[in-house]
Amino acid sequence: MRVRPPAARPRPLWAVILCAVLAAFACTAPAFAGPGTPWPAVVLLAFLYLGCELVRICPLPGNRVRVPEGIGSFFPVLLAAVFLLPPAAAALVALPGAFAQPVAGRPAWVRRVWHAAQQAVAAWAAGRTFGLLGGAPSAGRLADFPYALLPAAAAAAAFCLVLAALDGGVLAAAERRPLRTAWRGLLTRTLVPHCVHGLAGLMMAVLWRSPYGLPAALLVLLPMCISCWVFAQYHRERAAHQATIRALVQAVELKDRYTRGHGERVGQASAMIARELGMDGDRLEVVRIAGILHDVGKLGVPTRLLRKDGPLTPEERRVIELHPEYGHEMVRGIGFLGEARSAILHHHERVDGSGYPYGLTGEQIPVPARVVAVADAFDAMTSTRSYSRARPVPVALAELERCAGAHFDPVMVHALVEAVGRDGWHPVVTADEDDLQVIPAGSAPGRSAAPAAAAPDPGGPALSGLPAQGARTRVPTVDPSGGREPDGGGGA
Repeated sequence: MRVRPPAARPRPLWAVILCAVLAAFACTAPAFAGPGTPWPAVVLLAFLYLGCELVRICPLPGNRVRVPEGIGSFFPVLLAAVFLLPPAAAALVALPGAFAQPVAGRPAWVRRVWHAAQQAVAAWAAGRTFGLLGGAPSAGRLADFPYALLPAAAAAAAFCLVLAALDGGVLAAAERRPLRTAWRGLLTRTLVPHCVHGLAGLMMAVLWRSPYGLPAALLVLLPMCISCWVFAQYHRERAAHQATIRALVQAVELKDRYTRGHGERVGQASAMIARELGMDGDRLEVVRIAGILHDVGKLGVPTRLLRKDGPLTPEERRVIELHPEYGHEMVRGIGFLGEARSAILHHHERVDGSGYPYGLTGEQIPVPARVVAVADAFDAMTSTRSYSRARPVPVALAELERCAGAHFDPVMVHALVEAVGRDGWHPVVTADEDDLQVIPAGSAPGRSAAPAAAAPDPGGPALSGLPAQGARTRVPTVDPSGGREPDGGGGA
């Protein structure tokens, strides 16, 4: 859960957290009021769940590496409690382990309370689902194993659904995003892992009630712990990938100081377009990384050309236009980038075939490259450089729409316009940039504003051709190489 700093935390976020806490209290209260709560099992399972979480976050002796936070919680024990205990008792089991889970950011106590509340509510809902479907026909007894599979699967799905719904609600409240956007992808990404945890929890419950008892049930945790360790290795590998990306971006920004933050913002806009097109998961991440690294080839371009304030000569322009090929060569051996490599190579292609390096047209241009081309032009127009004032966001979007079909894929342009109009534009801000434009959600950009003259950004495609003061008037065109004067001179 991402929570804003205290000064910026909106009231709806507090309302969502308070409602979750009250719901958790209502779910757990019957365990204290009713005489049928099996307290020894509740305490044992609660300590077992707490122990699993502590082992997950604390390094083993002689090993300083912790399990990354991204692998989520270890739910088999909690789901075993769902199958073994009444719903209110299962909700109680969730509390100690949820409080112990690692949190990123402050205030930590708010995040811990939130984790405990949402897991308690989810456990109660899963227990009710399991009981209603006949998984626990009487107190203290499970249904026969084959017949308990369907109720257990439904309970795991209910557990996942409640967690996803609460996560989406708090995300929408914290970032003031539409619920549809906040919920997108949450359920699909977590349903399969929760079902696997549910199967392991059911095996624990069945063995717990068998003649072999608790020792046999604990054996189920062994393969789950191994899979958790493997998953942790995967997350460490992803962290190494992110470090590689950050190093490449920092190298480009150190060389071309005028485009500081440009890659991050292009990645942000590319992700907005990708979400609007229905991409999620790995596909969306590929597009985001492509946006971040699209200008990595500038490492092969002489620094004097990148920092030149005036117009470039045709020879200098040809040198800078080699940067997509340089970038593609640089990342050719980085396997995890996948389709992002094609976007790095082709993000200066135009749909009418007038781009470079290969003059591809329409569908010949890879989808990630078409997304990045629009995001790159958008940030080039809306951020200020030493030789260029930013255009207003509505003006930039209107210019993209005007050039759709000739320079840009109209589908990608429409996706960006819709995303900015609905969610707003909140660009990534670097330490030395305080003039980036922020457009709040719900303020749909106007389409009637006339594009203002502005010099393009050397960090990405610029929309040139708008008559500057004293320049001769001609039909405006988009210069994907980043021309620095209205009549097409300049570099990338």
